[in-house]
Amino acid sequence: MSDMFLSADEIHNMTERVQRRAQVKMLRSMGIEFRERADGSLAVLRRHVEKVFGAPLESAKKTKDYQPNWDGLNA
Repeated sequence: MSDMFLSADEIHNMTERVQRRAQVKMLRSMGIEFRERADGSLAVLRRHVEKVFGAPLESAKKTKDYQPNWDGLNA
């Protein structure tokens, strides 16, 4: 699928459950939000899981502080 969502194998490894109903119960107990697709599979956002488990997000990285070019005002 996409790197945006966890794969079925990743959900299985995280929950240590095979049956979808048991995976749903485990995800809820861990506070992981998910959606059920029309085919019955689970859609779990990778970024949400990383946030819940405390992984630093890319947006949290320090960005360069930009300063105005004051010398350009005196030209």
